[in-house]
Amino acid sequence: MSAIHPSILSADFANLAQELARIPSADAVHVDVMDNHFVPNLTLGLPVVKAIRSATTLPLDIHLMIDDADRWAPEYAEAGCESVTFHIEAAARPGALARDLRSHGAQAAMAVKPGTSLEPHLKILSELDMVLIMTVEPGFGGQSFMESTLPKIAAARRAADDLGGHVAVQVDGGISRDTILRAAEAGADTFVAGSAVFGSTDPDEAVSALRSMVRAEKNR
Repeated sequence: MSAIHPSILSADFANLAQELARIPSADAVHVDVMDNHFVPNLTLGLPVVKAIRSATTLPLDIHLMIDDADRWAPEYAEAGCESVTFHIEAAARPGALARDLRSHGAQAAMAVKPGTSLEPHLKILSELDMVLIMTVEPGFGGQSFMESTLPKIAAARRAADDLGGHVAVQVDGGISRDTILRAAEAGADTFVAGSAVFGSTDPDEAVSALRSMVRAEKNR
């Protein structure tokens, strides 16, 4: 399976409903929530996410780049978001948080920064539906893919496979037609793409092209 989650961080925020309508074939919409504390940027919060929820039937993939994830993440699940990702660096009780998210009907995901070791946190993998490997430093869109994250993607894939393969491995940062295959070869199966989609004249065609590239590689 390969899934493309366009990031609205690269969309026109003044016309989000129209932007969402331009990606009907997306597997989910990736929404970056930043608080200007955990990362040095401020985007949007729960009220805007609720508005996005009412504006699209596409699944919402919420990426929380915020402090105190234990306090806030469940509210995004309660708002009807299909997947909620918290950063392991911002969660005091990640296993309990993952169970809480699932109890509210959302998939639970853990994100790790490029400089954070994955191995100490694999013990909660069975509580998760997805692991997000950041392939740039979180906080801003339009950054270049970090090749140094490829071994971590591979490690996440091995760990997921050891559990039976039910845990998705997502990558976020610098994903484009030039980089997506390297991430896929390392083991990623879920891809967040911002400018590569919304910077295109036909965002939905860009989604389809990225998905086709990954599927062709996996079928080789």
